[in-house]
Amino acid sequence: MTTRHRLEEIFGRLFVRAGQERVFMKLYVEAARDAADAADARARAGVTLGPLDGAIVSIKDLLDVAGEPTLAGSLMRREAAPAQADALVVRRLRRAGAVIIGKTHMTEFAFTALGINPHYGTPGNAADPALIPGGSSSGAGVSAAEGTSDISIGSDTGGSVRIPAALNGVVGFKPTARRVPLDGAFPLSPSLDSLGPLARSVEACIATDAIMAGKEFSALAPLSLSGLRIGVPRGRLMEYCDPTVTAAFEQALKRLAASGARVEEIAIDDLLISMREATRTASIAAIEGAEIHADWLSTGARGEVDRHVSGGLGRALQVPAVGYIRIMRRRAELAAAMDERLSSLDLMVLPTTPVVAQPISDILADERHGDRIEGLLLRNTQVANQFDLCALSLPVPGAALPVGLMLVGRHGHDRLTLSAGLAVEAMLRG
Repeated sequence: MTTRHRLEEIFGRLFVRAGQERVFMKLYVEAARDAADAADARARAGVTLGPLDGAIVSIKDLLDVAGEPTLAGSLMRREAAPAQADALVVRRLRRAGAVIIGKTHMTEFAFTALGINPHYGTPGNAADPALIPGGSSSGAGVSAAEGTSDISIGSDTGGSVRIPAALNGVVGFKPTARRVPLDGAFPLSPSLDSLGPLARSVEACIATDAIMAGKEFSALAPLSLSGLRIGVPRGRLMEYCDPTVTAAFEQALKRLAASGARVEEIAIDDLLISMREATRTASIAAIEGAEIHADWLSTGARGEVDRHVSGGLGRALQVPAVGYIRIMRRRAELAAAMDERLSSLDLMVLPTTPVVAQPISDILADERHGDRIEGLLLRNTQVANQFDLCALSLPVPGAALPVGLMLVGRHGHDRLTLSAGLAVEAMLRG
């Protein structure tokens, strides 16, 4: 099937639901058709630009596209100056032959993890539209899972790629921070932000990560599971898990052990507690986000902003500079300690999220319940951001609702983590 034919099939689905569209913020219909036709012409000529040539890709609504304002899920950005150029990763994707189909919805300013946006609407989960999609890359997760894109590009500051990947049943990769340049991406927390792909296979994520990172693509072979050293952090990160999540996780561990992996417990609760103590006044993401949004926060112009966003950022605005510097110094110490703790392992493995997707109506009806669920969704994923690690979420087949298995790699061990992901993916599917 040609790229243009596949693209038109997707447009057909999207046009039918145009009046209720909640996954895409904007479609680039004619530009996508032109790119698809160009990919098909190359294919007929026996020419290829690489593994993403002709891939249909959606991008999160915080990536610049030349000539239009970057909304970042906010009403406040409607009058922003148009972007002068595409974000660097968008340029790299276009050069690789990717067909950019449109921008996907997100939570406002990428600040919350449930996937709810009171301004532009909440994408329904791909498994059940009555359930939350996870955030902040909400539309990205749904688009990848429902097949309205081959690959979706999201951002991950505390889990915003991996949470929607887990809740919608797709693969999501958070690279080591600064592996992929953030030029032209509306920021939340420059110290923690990462750009990463969501797709239906690890192979697609490997190819996309290489293109986004500006690396020459080379295929990865699956690591042998026999002898793979895997640490399981039983303790705080295993508390309050849904029975569905626990059952899927324990079954995955049994299969890893049966495949010859050396599965052992690892204690990291002391480091988690120390990080929590260091960020007790406010999270790094909130403090850095407050600086980015300080102008409108200081003037009190918060009426157009989701109060869950403006409230958290407003409180963090009160943290003094000395407090932030001390937090970042302590974070560097703890990241080094975590790297040492993981040095005898190839990977750390844990549930991506301890809970499955919850009903949107329940979240909206009970704010305390919503806060609790958001805290649980972020609990495991944010470890990779706080301690400067890389992480891959894989769907675990067979559960009643999507469940994610997260492989966490050391800082800079992205390729090893992805190679292991190929092997674990094959094991889970086998």
